[in-house]
Amino acid sequence: MATTFLPSQIGEVSSDHLPYTGETSSLLYHDLALVLKYFTFVPGILLPWNTWPSGPLDELYPSAKNIYCVVIHTFLVLFQFAFLVSLFFSLAFPFGWVCLYVIVVILVNRSFCALLNQGASGLTSSVEIEDDGSHDDEYWIFLNGVAVGKHWMQANLDRLALTFRRTIHGVHNPTTGIIFDLFQCIVERVFCYCTQDVRDSYSLIKAALLNDKYRKVILVLHSQGGLEGSLIIDWLLDEIPRDVLGRLEVYTFGCAANHFNNPHHKLGTLREDSKKGSSGRLSKAIRHIEHYANSGDFVSRWGVLSFTSVSGRFEGRLFARPGRGHLFNQHYLNSMFPLDKERKKVVENEGLMNMEVALAPNEDDNPPKKGMSRRESLISSLHTGHNVPAEETAIEAYRIRTRDLSRLWAYRNGMVPDD
Repeated sequence: MATTFLPSQIGEVSSDHLPYTGETSSLLYHDLALVLKYFTFVPGILLPWNTWPSGPLDELYPSAKNIYCVVIHTFLVLFQFAFLVSLFFSLAFPFGWVCLYVIVVILVNRSFCALLNQGASGLTSSVEIEDDGSHDDEYWIFLNGVAVGKHWMQANLDRLALTFRRTIHGVHNPTTGIIFDLFQCIVERVFCYCTQDVRDSYSLIKAALLNDKYRKVILVLHSQGGLEGSLIIDWLLDEIPRDVLGRLEVYTFGCAANHFNNPHHKLGTLREDSKKGSSGRLSKAIRHIEHYANSGDFVSRWGVLSFTSVSGRFEGRLFARPGRGHLFNQHYLNSMFPLDKERKKVVENEGLMNMEVALAPNEDDNPPKKGMSRRESLISSLHTGHNVPAEETAIEAYRIRTRDLSRLWAYRNGMVPDD
């Protein structure tokens, strides 16, 4: 098996409408059509369910707190599904009664979700890591995905801290139950609607970027967090000076977004990068964007894997792993950044990062097909701060692995990539 690697779009000017700027009715129809198209992948969200390399940090590990979360989520799925079915029969009742019924359902749903979400705001990683002050100029932020309450949010932050040996600051995207979370994703994608956690995250990221103490602001996004992150970036592009925005790096997992903008500073550099097949890392607003996806993950199929292949301004390199699962710790970090037996250090030669890469067809020598975007060349893709060949002739004899193309990998175990 190999990792499928899709280089970043260069970002040429196109007369085509960007997917997220189309008519609302068309966007809604398209999103619902994608749900039906990939519906058979839904069970794969939780599979495999019985592998727990990170122990209690894995979402489905049989600990008391995890079982508690699973029981509440199971109730919410059944409760919300029953409510949706009941709406078809509500037409036979007076409108006032139906409104009262909906209000009661919302209040009951909120009360159960509060059991999961209470106390989740303002969390940071709680595991002990060696701090010699070498990362004081970095600020790491994590925005979670669907169905995550306080307990799983804390587990995500702690797993990230163990992986990268940094303090991770969390911005909680509260769950409303899996089914209602999916509806919220559709509303956010179709209407570009920003919820309160989007606004909170935006304020935190903006403050960190404008703080001269931080040379880098690293934003890690999962699932719905990737969708909300794309909206946050749209706002940042409106307000933050481009030289300051260059401090930001973005890494997504199982991203549910339908666009990811990252324009060039100038039209001249865009044209030059297009001719050379360059990534334009130094001439774009955000220097580093990477997307990681499991090919059998429903959310990835509905999001990043459906939109990186069209001229939809989905900027950033894509690494698609052959496998299922959507849970952040259990299915993404465990497969991409496996820990040793003591769960204190990332293992060097295992998991996704050790897989050989199957490169997408290089489009630089041919005009892009209609509806497709030109992408960066292989040479440009390898400029990630790793010690790899810099010439095409050397690359031919070099077995390229995911770790050679992944900048995020260079942050493992407290390391720092070359800039």
